[in-house]
Amino acid sequence: MRAVVLVGGFGTRLRPLTLSAPKQMLPVNGVTMLERVIMNLARGGVTEAVLALGYLPEVFQEAFPSGEIAGVTMHYAVEPEPLDTGGAIGFAARAAGFTDETFIAINGDVINDLDIAELVAKHRAFGGEGTIHLTPVDDPSRFGVVPIDEEGRVEAFIEKPPAGQAPSNWINAGTYVLEPSVLDRIPPGEKVSLERAVFPAMVDDGQLYAVQEAGYWVDAGTPQSYLQVALDLINGVQANEPAVAADSVVDDEAVVENSIIGSGAIIDRGAVVRDSMIQRGARIGADAVVIASIVGPNALVGNGARLSDLTVVGDSITVGANTEYSGAKIPETD
Repeated sequence: MRAVVLVGGFGTRLRPLTLSAPKQMLPVNGVTMLERVIMNLARGGVTEAVLALGYLPEVFQEAFPSGEIAGVTMHYAVEPEPLDTGGAIGFAARAAGFTDETFIAINGDVINDLDIAELVAKHRAFGGEGTIHLTPVDDPSRFGVVPIDEEGRVEAFIEKPPAGQAPSNWINAGTYVLEPSVLDRIPPGEKVSLERAVFPAMVDDGQLYAVQEAGYWVDAGTPQSYLQVALDLINGVQANEPAVAADSVVDDEAVVENSIIGSGAIIDRGAVVRDSMIQRGARIGADAVVIASIVGPNALVGNGARLSDLTVVGDSITVGANTEYSGAKIPETD
């Protein structure tokens, strides 16, 4: 089985963390978001994948020079210009030669425990051109809502409906099984939206199906959801993992609760870190307080500083001593 992984976006919602790295290359407890996506694909029988690259493609290529992740052979397809979701899938699938058999397409910032092999089996049973994984959410207004009939056929594809007007809370979860014939619906080199153009056309032709699966699922594209995934992993919601890297240094008089402390990070005397992510090489100064926030790699939070309410500190940034930030991005980004 083959897969196209969409990783070309700019990650604007996760700035400033994504100013120096694509969001799929951000760490989730010591393992990049991309690696977690590929590992789940591998468990489902995927042996070959292509990354649909756009923003900072060299970061991916340099990180995996062997061309392999979790036993999956990797290919790289760099878009000459942004082609939107459908265009990116078409470009990458053609570049890798994935044009002659059923393949998976997946958003590279989706962390889930979906059984890929089962999704493929259901797709084959439906007999259509495409099958979408659906997941339930409390607020469907930020997603593509997908009502289906009793046979699993998609009745409509409603992208980001107004609040309170969605016909269902089952949304497009960003994993698809597609027949190569779907590529005929995507003109080469053109900017095409999968959600707004390709899927609605498939609905009109009765060729799009969906599977409702309420397992673990997070779109890790915002600071809140990115932090949530990391905390879920240490709290056993998805799988228990260590919260503190073996080579980090936490002073005996510091307090660390429900947080991830990355490789080489230092938490100084009297510091308090709760419900937060401190990435590799960062330092939290004496008596500093970090609550429900993210401190990027090699950043320094000065003595006595206070961060709260999803404050995000970028790569190698210094937060001044005794300063206070709430819900801020440091440095500020557009």
